[in-house]
Amino acid sequence: MKRKNLTSLELEIMNVIWRLGGSPTVRDVLQSAYPEGEKAYTTVQTVMNNLEAKGYLRKEKKGLVNFYKPIKRRRDELRRATAVLIEKLFSGSAIELASYLISSGDLSNQDISELKALIDRKTNGSNTNA
Repeated sequence: MKRKNLTSLELEIMNVIWRLGGSPTVRDVLQSAYPEGEKAYTTVQTVMNNLEAKGYLRKEKKGLVNFYKPIKRRRDELRRATAVLIEKLFSGSAIELASYLISSGDLSNQDISELKALIDRKTNGSNTNA
């Protein structure tokens, strides 16, 4: 089954779920993401049920409460979404993406220094994930 892409609200909710870890409830996600009541409980519940239907979450009922566990790791979803972005906007070239980011003017000197350090670590054999 091909998974459908996430909407911006679904991605927002997934990021909260990944950050919380474990198997959060709708209430856990609601309180973490929207502490000032910016979204209704039923909205978050609907989005989480949609995420389950799309294959992003697994729901387990314990008593009257549903617990939601992510099926995919955030890292895997980032890899998939990045590959789609690179394919669609940069003809499959990660170099073109990097070139765009560097030449766009959106990166600060600090960002560029951090990128250089990441490249240095990668080319010097250190395979740490930042």
